Amino acid sequence: MSFDLSTRITLNNGTSIPQMGLGVWKSNNTQAKEAVMLGLKHGYEMFDTAKQYGNERGVGEGLVEGLKAVGKTREDIFLTTKIFGGDQGYQETLDAIDGQLERLQTDYVDLLLVHWPVTGKYVDTWRAVEEIYKAGKARAIGVSNFDNERMQNLLDHATIIPAVNQMEYNPLIQERDILAFNQQHGIHLQAWSPLGGGAVLNDPELKQIADKYNKTVAQIVLRWNFQSGIITIPKSVHEERIQQNADIFDFELSAQDMQKLYSMNQEKRSLWYNDFSWEGGSINEAVEEWGD
Repeated sequence: MSFDLSTRITLNNGTSIPQMGLGVWKSNNTQAKEAVMLGLKHGYEMFDTAKQYGNERGVGEGLVEGLKAVGKTREDIFLTTKIFGGDQGYQETLDAIDGQLERLQTDYVDLLLVHWPVTGKYVDTWRAVEEIYKAGKARAIGVSNFDNERMQNLLDHATIIPAVNQMEYNPLIQERDILAFNQQHGIHLQAWSPLGGGAVLNDPELKQIADKYNKTVAQIVLRWNFQSGIITIPKSVHEERIQQNADIFDFELSAQDMQKLYSMNQEKRSLWYNDFSWEGGSINEAVEEWGD
């Protein structure tokens, strides 16, 4: 069986999601627009943004112009955005979604995630996300950055089981307890920061493995994610890197090399709940940035 950027995984509601896509975290609108257009040019079918990133408008423009340039339609791609922490709560979430869709220049997203489990609000937020799903404004719904305690609490109140939990996931942070819990409930893990913010790219043993396959360390790590069954969204605004990140389908890591990457696990997250002011009750508005 051959794999490429169109390879998909079926979520628990029957929606299929590309296993490999392009993220735009830490990109302003200008960068995000360009990255999306480059991604489409090089065959990417999944794009991941969030209101918190401040670049939904750039992603929307990139999709409109990029799809036209490659002769594809909105239905050919998979688009994800997220409910911003400052918009959480039942009515607040319902009020926010139409503005996000307008910025993205679409009337639906393929996946809508609750970006972070804001204390005291995420259950009501999920209730609104379920309504958004029933209204056809999202083809699948899920969460992001939910540990097992918060996920269990959500499941205790939900009528729809999340399809995805997007987590920081890479060789150094393998979220094994969360991955196992999610799998027990039919929830797919999706990796943000799959390259560990570059932390693994200078590892000498990974460099040896990369040399063996005539690949970069980044390609080895992304292939490990892919063979592990993880949905992956590496981010880049550079065309060469966007191309390289997609060039992982012409080789397969051996069981021994897969195990080497599994052995690197340290479970040290770069971000967690106490890093955010909303634990104390204050959330700043997302800022739109064009960088020009």
